[in-house]
Amino acid sequence: MPKSAEVWAIGLMSGTSCDGIDAALLRTDGNAVTAYGPSLTIPYDDVFRGALRACLGGAEEKTVTEVEQELTERHAVAVLELLRLADRAPRDIALIGFHGQTILHEPEKRRTWQIGDGALLAQATGIDVINDFRSNDVSAGGQGAPLAPVYHRALAAGLAGPLAVLNLGGVGNVTWIGSPEQDLLAFDTGPANALIDDWALLHTGRAVDHGGALAKAGRVDEQMLAHWLAHPYFQAPAPKSLDRDAFRKLMPTGSSAADGAATLTAFTAATVAAALQWFPQPAARWLVTGGGRHNPVLMEELRRRLSVPVDPVEAVGWDGDALEAQAFAFMAVRSSAGLPISFPGTTGAPRPLSGGTLHRHNHR
Repeated sequence: MPKSAEVWAIGLMSGTSCDGIDAALLRTDGNAVTAYGPSLTIPYDDVFRGALRACLGGAEEKTVTEVEQELTERHAVAVLELLRLADRAPRDIALIGFHGQTILHEPEKRRTWQIGDGALLAQATGIDVINDFRSNDVSAGGQGAPLAPVYHRALAAGLAGPLAVLNLGGVGNVTWIGSPEQDLLAFDTGPANALIDDWALLHTGRAVDHGGALAKAGRVDEQMLAHWLAHPYFQAPAPKSLDRDAFRKLMPTGSSAADGAATLTAFTAATVAAALQWFPQPAARWLVTGGGRHNPVLMEELRRRLSVPVDPVEAVGWDGDALEAQAFAFMAVRSSAGLPISFPGTTGAPRPLSGGTLHRHNHR
C-alpha cells in the first residue's frame, strides 16, 4: 500500500478492564484521519469476563488457547456487526488493527503477551489483519506501551498546547503533546480503574463503581494513600509502563467498602498528579478518555489536584468510547506503510519503531 494512500480500516480493542470489545471504523493514510465511520462496544458477559480474568498473568496453555479462540471469534462478530452498521463489505476495508487482550506485560523481562489469533480473525472476516503491535518494541528494549500517543498527536493537530491526553482504562496513561517541534512524551501514570473495579466487584458484586457512588459515600484514608504513593514506580523517570495487576497488593486493608473506594479513587487521581514532574512544561489542559471519564468523583478529584481544565475528550469533538479502537485502526495503516508507532519518548524504544504482524486472508 503506498504511503500516501487513504484507506478504510477497522480498529479493535479489548482493554485491561476486561469489560468488552470496542470496534471503530476510520479513513486514514496513517498520518491524518480524513473520515470516521461508526463504532460500537460489545460488553463481555460475566462468564467470559471471568475466563479472561483467569488468564491474567498467564495460565495453563490449554486454558489460554481456548479463551484465545473464543476471544477471536467474539472479535469477528464485532467486525461483522460494524460492517453492517456502516453498510460496507469486507472488500471495502483495507485492514483490521487487532490489539487482542493483554494477559501479561513484563517489559523489564522483555515479555509482553496479547492473546488473539490474527490468522483466524482474517479468515473469519475476509479482511487482512495486523496484530501483535507491542512485541517489536519490547524486544528492542522498549516498554511496549502506551501505543496510542501517535494517534493522540494526529487528533490534537490544531489544538492549543501543551496538552495532556489522559486515558483512564484499567491502567492510566498520559500523552504530553507540546509544539510540533517537541518530541512526544507518554507513560503509564498508575492504576486507573483496575483497582477500583476489583474493589467494587469484591464488595458490591458489580464490576464497576457506577457514578463513583461508593467512593462518594466514603472518606479517604490519607495515611494509606501516602504509603501507596511512596511506591518506587512514581519516582521512576518516564517513559515507563505497568501491568494491570502491578499494584494488586496495595488494595485497602481494614477499610469499609466506601472508604476503600474513596481511597482508591484518590490514589488514581494522585498518581496522575504525580506525572506532572516528568512533563517538559505544564499542560494547560487535560483531555480524558477511557471509562474513568464517566466517574464524576474521579474527574472532580483530578480537577482539584491538577488545577487546570480537565474535560472529557468529547469537549473537543473526540469520541472517548471509540478512541482506543480508532488508534489501532490508525496504527495498522501506519504499520502497513512502515511508519513508526512507538518512539523513545513514548515507550523508551531506542529509536522510532514500527510494529505489528500482518495476516492475510486468502479470499483475494
